[in-house]
Amino acid sequence: MSFYNAKAENVSSPSVILDDMILTKDMPTTAGSRMLDSYMSLFDAEAVSKLRAAGYAIAGKAAVGEFAFDLIGESAYGGALVRDGKLVSAACEILLSGEADAAVTLDVNGSVRRASAQSGLVSLKPTYGTVSRFGTVPVACSGECVSVVAETADKCAEIFSVIVGHDAKDGTSLSASQCQAALARASAPKKVCVIEDFLQEVDADVKDKIDAACAAFEKAGATVEKISVPTLLAARAAWNILFSAELCNNVSRYDGVKYGYRAESFSGIDELYTNSRTEAFGKLLKTAIIYGSETLSTENYMKVYDKALRTRRVIAEKFAELFAEYDAVLLPAVSKMAYTEEMVAEKHDLCYVENLYTAPASVTGLPSVVCGGVALIGPALSDGKLLSYAKIVTGEEN
Repeated sequence: MSFYNAKAENVSSPSVILDDMILTKDMPTTAGSRMLDSYMSLFDAEAVSKLRAAGYAIAGKAAVGEFAFDLIGESAYGGALVRDGKLVSAACEILLSGEADAAVTLDVNGSVRRASAQSGLVSLKPTYGTVSRFGTVPVACSGECVSVVAETADKCAEIFSVIVGHDAKDGTSLSASQCQAALARASAPKKVCVIEDFLQEVDADVKDKIDAACAAFEKAGATVEKISVPTLLAARAAWNILFSAELCNNVSRYDGVKYGYRAESFSGIDELYTNSRTEAFGKLLKTAIIYGSETLSTENYMKVYDKALRTRRVIAEKFAELFAEYDAVLLPAVSKMAYTEEMVAEKHDLCYVENLYTAPASVTGLPSVVCGGVALIGPALSDGKLLSYAKIVTGEEN
């Protein structure tokens, strides 16, 4: 099996692997979908331009699940990637093989964070707006972020410092001063809280990871408190609604007319749209489109979509209350330390279920660092501080 969608030749060090949601003018960008098979962009993403300007070589493009919103890449047009009976992420496997120093990916729906947790890597989903999304394949624009994955927190910080910054081409980009503030590092946190409500459905291995992270923080002199905040559990429902609705709108551009896959057999424009999408889109994507369309219908817009927007605000306010007392929130990143094809076959929308752990950061735009198999969430622009805290969890400080 190949973890690459495209691989560069004669790559020097240091090198970065990109996932297949980030546009490059010299390699195809397929977003893991038959719809964009062999698609070539006319320009590089802003993050790619910054990496090249800083002297980093692009090692290639890592395969992703279709439009990168699935569990861990299993919905890719080229098929799921499996190692030792477990589903794996192409970008993470490439890093573990030593073929690249870091990965720059589009965190659409948490699959990057799940894969990092299960692979023992460090990943940063930055504060929304600190890294330009110009030149990425749009899916869930109000929450997706260009993220970084590496073997260490310091390497994540190094790559983040290169791609962070204001970009006038991205309407959601934060100011230069705000982006610069996100780089600030810190020593050990004074207080960390563990949200016990998120520990009810995780397996023993995940609980061990949580316990190990708590012990590491306490050893570093931090106070760790276990608290209950059931309101945050609503983040999953809110984010599932919002990202499905946004996905539905964004993939409507793929109609078989301007670019992308076009059905060979059709009669009239409506049939061209229908046949092209039916043949090119996978089962999970079709499910999300139907769900998103229903969410945005006249009947459901106010009682479902608008309510999800209101819930997003409530969750953000609850996090603000927590950060008035705590430096970081500690959560599981996954419910189990491995997924199998059988799990996905039994419940093909498992990514919606596992969003329980990744949705709080996605729906609020807050930064999240996965380290030591767990997730840390901090206030906006605390990206650098979270990476410093991650070094305590991973033992890099020792």
